[in-house]
Amino acid sequence: MFKKILIANRGEIACRIIRTAKKMGIATVAVYSDADKNTPFVEMADEAIYIGASPASESYLVAEKIIAACKETGAEAVHPGYGFLSERTSFAEALAAENIAFIGPPVGAIAAMGDKIESKKLALEAGVNVVPGFVGEIEDTEHAVRIAGEITYPVMMKASAGGGGKGMRLAYNEQDVREGFEATKREGLNSFGDDRVFIEKFIENPRHIEIQILGDKHGNILYLNERECSIQRRHQKVVEEAPSPFVTPKMRKAMGEQCAALARAVDYHSAGTVELIVSGADPSGESFYFLEMNTRLQVEHPVTEYITGVDLVEQMIRVAYGEKLTMRQDDVPIMGWSIENRIYAEDPYRGFLPSIGRLSRYNPPAESESVRVDDGVHEGGEVSIHYDPMIAKLITHGETRKDAIDKQVMALDEFEIDGLNHNIDFLSALMQHPRFQSGDITTGFIAEEYPDGFQGAPSSDDHMLHLAALFAGAEFTQQVRNRKISGQIGQLPHPSSAWMVKIGERRYDVLLKTGGAEVDGHDVMGTWDWEVGNRLARTSGDAGDLSVQIARKGVKWHFTTRGAKHEALCIPAHIAALEAHMIEKIPPDLSKYLICPMPGLITALHVGEGDKVEAGQPLATVEAMKMENILRAEKAGTVKSINAEQGESLAVDAVILELE
Repeated sequence: MFKKILIANRGEIACRIIRTAKKMGIATVAVYSDADKNTPFVEMADEAIYIGASPASESYLVAEKIIAACKETGAEAVHPGYGFLSERTSFAEALAAENIAFIGPPVGAIAAMGDKIESKKLALEAGVNVVPGFVGEIEDTEHAVRIAGEITYPVMMKASAGGGGKGMRLAYNEQDVREGFEATKREGLNSFGDDRVFIEKFIENPRHIEIQILGDKHGNILYLNERECSIQRRHQKVVEEAPSPFVTPKMRKAMGEQCAALARAVDYHSAGTVELIVSGADPSGESFYFLEMNTRLQVEHPVTEYITGVDLVEQMIRVAYGEKLTMRQDDVPIMGWSIENRIYAEDPYRGFLPSIGRLSRYNPPAESESVRVDDGVHEGGEVSIHYDPMIAKLITHGETRKDAIDKQVMALDEFEIDGLNHNIDFLSALMQHPRFQSGDITTGFIAEEYPDGFQGAPSSDDHMLHLAALFAGAEFTQQVRNRKISGQIGQLPHPSSAWMVKIGERRYDVLLKTGGAEVDGHDVMGTWDWEVGNRLARTSGDAGDLSVQIARKGVKWHFTTRGAKHEALCIPAHIAALEAHMIEKIPPDLSKYLICPMPGLITALHVGEGDKVEAGQPLATVEAMKMENILRAEKAGTVKSINAEQGESLAVDAVILELE
């Protein structure tokens, strides 16, 4: 077995690979950029080599620096993780030239399947169903418009070397193609060094199913069941699960055998994933089409590991060393159900705008046999503009799908992150959504269920009564503690048991009692373990078990639980009538300004001073975390002044231009 391997990656996947290597008794080498100097994966590795500046193009994408690090440390093999150089044939070839093993598939398979255009041609030749489209390179915008019209709308424009949701645009008409084609090319070039684009028919109401492949160098190919990856936003996977609630044993066998045959056609070995799109309107499951093959480990591999008991990273290492697979197809089990949620640095309450900054608080839920957290960050660390915005992956396992979902909701409630915006509330809302729980999902789920954006998970009347009691309990507990500070027991009055709790615009009359409270005449019974200063409280009672994150900001309490944020003002009942006379501060009207909603780089200004604009018209394009965001006018007007330049890096809330 290898004595030392180098991980040509960063963040959570570097940590993940290091953990398995240590379990196998293999020494590890990390490589890091300026931005990653003090990150967990660097600390976990046995050795760490600095390879350059923060931009990936100057560090993680420079094959020569990776190879130099191998030579310096004596690493015998390289695991590329996913992204970066994981699907670059030139990198695998350069390693082979230096007699360094590549922990991945053969170069021929990467070349055949890693290129989206070439892989479709190969699939067609092999008799595999592919999505109708133009299997070739698009020359320019006019060519794209012509091809899209021939295929008929809607169509999907994809970067040939794309992946991870980057370099993809959905077009419903010619205007969408004209606006999105060049952006797709730029994203492909910036993220993958390849600006080729192809166009294919967009299958409406689709489900995204993928088959995990595992092969060795001795001709053995297995499929390790399927994963459902239909919950996506902007073509980026958000939730993955295994198995799929849609796939039947008959479908699983048909898909798996076809995907395994495709892998054999390119002499595949190592772990890989064949992605399929399935028509959700066809209950037979026979209308499935080949999308692409990812010749690497997938972000969502943990759900497959949970239901099969197979450590995919370990198998990749063993296969690269030349060992045979010890399993046969009939040995592959399905043990329960597993769900993975991707926790991103983004603000779901503001259109999922990217967020960067320091993690002033980072406390994931406790891990167990059924709860797993894969991350690469720590409290006090920073989420940088230079890399993917994923903070962590939360994976749960249960005997049933409902069990795995319930564990997700509880673990999300206990996941504490401060210092930047994140999507935990949104993920919890997804887990609780009746349609998700029923398994009736497609890739359009988020757009269909949240057409006006996300404002928090809905709360039942009973849940709000319970929260009102907890808010009053928090205020009572705080005031009891205040009386004990600096001998103020004799100076401050004993806290009242009767409160008016104002949550948003709703008012609740709360009377605290032993073992619970009376809220608007309803008994709410339960207990909790909260003490002043603690961030997390766990409650139990007639409303069930609940974990609540608690913060005090000024005179108000802020609770976060079950996918929603709640703000409350608690006033003793005998003075509650005075609250109506408090003056409310009205925020200023900022609609005449185009304000940068996230830290980013201005890649385009679409208007100049004096131009007249209409509501919805593109004004500027800002790139953040390798994704382009088009900023549009909120209302009609004339551009009075432009305060930023193309190519300028802006902070959040910076004024780009002003309208009059």
